[in-house]
Amino acid sequence: MQTSFFDIDPRLNTLSEQVSTDIAPVFSRIDEIADYNQQKVLAAFINHRVSEAHFVPTTGYGYGDRGREVLEEVFAEVLGAEDALVRHSILCGTHAITVALFGVLRPGDVLLAATGAPYDTLLGVIGVDKSSDGSLAEYGVGYREVPLGEDGLPDIPGICDALRDEPAIKVVHIQRSRGYNLRPSLTVARIGEVIAAVKSVRPDAIVFVDNCYGEFAEREEPTAVGADLMAGSLIKNPGGGIAENGGYICGRRDLVEKCAYRLTTPGLGKEVGASLGHNRTMFMGLFQAPHVVGEAMKTAVFAAALFERFGYYCTPSSTEERADIIQAIQMREAKPLISFCQGIQSGAPVDAFVTPEPWDMPGYDNQVIMAAGAFTMGSSIELSADAPLREPFAVYMQGGLNFSSGRIGILLAAQKMLDAGVLPGF
Repeated sequence: MQTSFFDIDPRLNTLSEQVSTDIAPVFSRIDEIADYNQQKVLAAFINHRVSEAHFVPTTGYGYGDRGREVLEEVFAEVLGAEDALVRHSILCGTHAITVALFGVLRPGDVLLAATGAPYDTLLGVIGVDKSSDGSLAEYGVGYREVPLGEDGLPDIPGICDALRDEPAIKVVHIQRSRGYNLRPSLTVARIGEVIAAVKSVRPDAIVFVDNCYGEFAEREEPTAVGADLMAGSLIKNPGGGIAENGGYICGRRDLVEKCAYRLTTPGLGKEVGASLGHNRTMFMGLFQAPHVVGEAMKTAVFAAALFERFGYYCTPSSTEERADIIQAIQMREAKPLISFCQGIQSGAPVDAFVTPEPWDMPGYDNQVIMAAGAFTMGSSIELSADAPLREPFAVYMQGGLNFSSGRIGILLAAQKMLDAGVLPGF
């Protein structure tokens, strides 16, 4: 629909309408998933008798914080886990993963990365190719990695061979999302295949899933197919664009307890940690999350459909099954990539007037450009786009609190490229 609010080329508006018609069946499938997950979340709230009393802040030690306890019970039910640790004091997704790994690994144990090299910021945590004080390597935890297959999917025979060759492997790490990589994100079914193979060789191995960007993208979570432990960030999917910070770890009760001992202190674990008034936004964010994730997925599908028309390689494609909210578009060169991110920024409700530029971001080996005009700084469930400036010059877009504004953001990204003379076919 063309409007007078934004200066978008009429040809782009026409193409937008055509694309919207083409992807209507995909949107219907997304709506079905969102509806299922919304009912699941609502049922959990009702089952645990959530009330206004659970929003009351606590201070100090936080002993007996009933709101915090019920929030974790609701999270556990929604995510299909025995227990959950949900705290505003978990600072980001990498922090949640770090707490989980340090919680269950001990000196002499080995961590196996079953989906190739993990996301950039986790390499310093593990101590791979980076000198980081306090890394797992510094504490005597070993590391092995099984590269992905040529199809970008887990090499299951290779994973099984690694488990047979190294009896000290205690934790198998699976990264659900693609990260800064063009490999496919993993569906829950695919994760289940990996877990089944791991357990067939080593039933005692702990399978940990980095679930960032994947929550509510499907009807089930990795715990439904045997994941022992998983973690994520509340400024991504499960915070629904409302939680101001925080993260979660969930899974087997004994493992969650170990993680709680790492986050707080041995012997106290989940019993301490004042909510400081954050419970309300975390409850509300979780309640909104299924719908918001659906809107983000629609925005991603629209972006793929539009940029496929311009001849770009998009993964996933506009019709492909999706496992998370990330949309990768291979721009092939730096200039269109930068223009795309600047266009996304210009369509943000916050800081639209800012022009993002590549910079030396901590934790990354290449300059990174990030477009994120968000109500919560760094929120990945709000429309954002970022990329390292390196081959194959792919931009990774995610989020969109609602599709109406997300669509405008995508069109403004295309318009910025058109203005810069780098949009193919125009």
